[in-house]
Amino acid sequence: MSWFMELYDVYEKNKEQIGEKKTNKFKQEVILLPISHTTQTAHIEVNITEDGEFHTATVLGKNDNRNTVIPCTLESASRSSNLAPYPLHDKLCYVAGDYVKYGGTVKTKDFVEYGGKKKKGDPHFAYLNNLKLWVSSSHANEKVKIIYEYLSKGCLIRDLISQGVLHEDNGLLIEKWDKNYEEKYGSKPDIFSAVTGKQTDAFVRFNIYSPTKILKEVWYDQEVANSFINFYNSSLQNFESGICYVTGKLAPITELHANKIRNAADKSKLISSNDESGFTYRGRFETAKQAATISYEASQKAHNALKWLIGLQGDTINQRVFLIWGINEIPLLLEDDPLKLSPNPKEFVPVTEKEYALRVNKAVNGYRTKYDTKESVNILILDAATTGRLAVTYYQRFHKELYLDRLEYWYQTCSWRFREKHNETGKSVEFVKTPTPKEIATATYGLRDDKLIKETVERILICMFENIDQQIPKDIERSLIIRASRPTTMENWEWEKCLSVACAIIRKNRKKREEINMSLETENKNRSYLFGRLLAVADVAERTALNLNGETRDTNAMRYMTAFSNQPEKTWKVIREQLHPYLMKLGKGGFRFTQLMDEITDEIGTINFNNERLDGLYLVGLSSQRRALYQKKQELEENEAE
Repeated sequence: MSWFMELYDVYEKNKEQIGEKKTNKFKQEVILLPISHTTQTAHIEVNITEDGEFHTATVLGKNDNRNTVIPCTLESASRSSNLAPYPLHDKLCYVAGDYVKYGGTVKTKDFVEYGGKKKKGDPHFAYLNNLKLWVSSSHANEKVKIIYEYLSKGCLIRDLISQGVLHEDNGLLIEKWDKNYEEKYGSKPDIFSAVTGKQTDAFVRFNIYSPTKILKEVWYDQEVANSFINFYNSSLQNFESGICYVTGKLAPITELHANKIRNAADKSKLISSNDESGFTYRGRFETAKQAATISYEASQKAHNALKWLIGLQGDTINQRVFLIWGINEIPLLLEDDPLKLSPNPKEFVPVTEKEYALRVNKAVNGYRTKYDTKESVNILILDAATTGRLAVTYYQRFHKELYLDRLEYWYQTCSWRFREKHNETGKSVEFVKTPTPKEIATATYGLRDDKLIKETVERILICMFENIDQQIPKDIERSLIIRASRPTTMENWEWEKCLSVACAIIRKNRKKREEINMSLETENKNRSYLFGRLLAVADVAERTALNLNGETRDTNAMRYMTAFSNQPEKTWKVIREQLHPYLMKLGKGGFRFTQLMDEITDEIGTINFNNERLDGLYLVGLSSQRRALYQKKQELEENEAE
């Protein structure tokens, strides 16, 4: 439960942020919810005058702020087929008194008492009953009273039809829009695009309209929120009390906990004990309370803090959430530039290996000095095996210094040269960087399997922090090498990135055995490294000749790359034979390529020039030699231009 306690502390330390709008990296609004509140996607907004009369209503489009902050009870927050209305904003079947009159059907069998009457399966009775208790209490709010006064008239659907928001045919709400209705009424109304199912499934939020005053929206009004919190807290006195495992205090406890943790449509829960016949707690405890007791307040605060953090800085891959928190502005590891090494995220600054190391060190030291030494960093990974159960698949809490030490070590040991197009000029720019876990996973397996990507990202994150000398798993490195050896199966930009990622991982995993430089190592006598250099010379030579004719097809070196890595001697004979006419076409340039290939062949030697399979270091030799040749070619062109 330590992660739950940490989340509770986040809420307590950020109380001043409650109800405040913040924007995340996707330009989406994120709010730290008050307790006893949740979010809901609203489809219709109804404006009511200060006199309790209907004013206007609109259908909320996809670009509107539809994740509405609404009050909720324990029962409504976890409702499925049971009758459990939200306290204020809700679906039409709850808020509209004329719902059944216009063809709405009610399936629940619950009995509800309201106004001295007992009615079977009427959600509106249940809704008004709860709302009346709120507006009749000492914690009532004027805006809520106005909404109650209007809804008590039971004419909401009639008003929405007259406003052109809902649509009926022969006195009944239209279930599904089709061509027959288009011929009769015209184009398809907005409500049928806003709601996934029937228009009777629409969720309605209420607001107060004033021609003379500027009023805050009801769902953002802290006075309305506090009104419900105080009212609902007073009712919690009837709850069973117990020792809260989070706060250690005696307080009203709950077995019902929040959902909508990852997004507004998420039905999965982190804490649940409703499976009395299964193995949720049976076999170890007789009742759920014997396993753990959590107070209502602690549950609300911890869950709301988690939703807030996920919205602000969480990364989601195929519904698996990766979250890091603890220090304000701590590097988010799945971002493109988590250490903010580039002065402008849109630009890539060409740097040397030494300059990159200095930048990493400077960035990490900035985090060291900026925050309290007592600060800790939390890494949490969440995923759901089913639609109802959310699990913590990984959690670790690090001291700030340990976290930053391992982060710096990762960046210093797992980096390589990349080439990407500049956003402004469109020119290819070279820079040194450390690939993110998501980039490594994508380079390893492509974009074909989100499940595999999210599992790989989790494994890499664990490698980054569990042990400072821990290597990337061999199966990931092997898959990267195999994929990087198949350039013809990818677009050129994708292969270039895959090759750079592979070199970064190979460099990382060989750190304890040898130091691999990013620059060409002409003194490196490793057999695989030399064969990689040989392949690079053949590739650049043929590519240079093809460019003279404006041809863009793959070179033979790239086409035979997989075969070359498995049987280098046999495949090299084929590549070398097919390269001959291109070398002849290059003239003196071809002679220089031939001379370099002969030098590398001599370095390999007769004994090592065989068909023994190459290891991943051949990719490092290939990358370094290609870069050196293209860099030399660029320098020659610049000198000729001068």
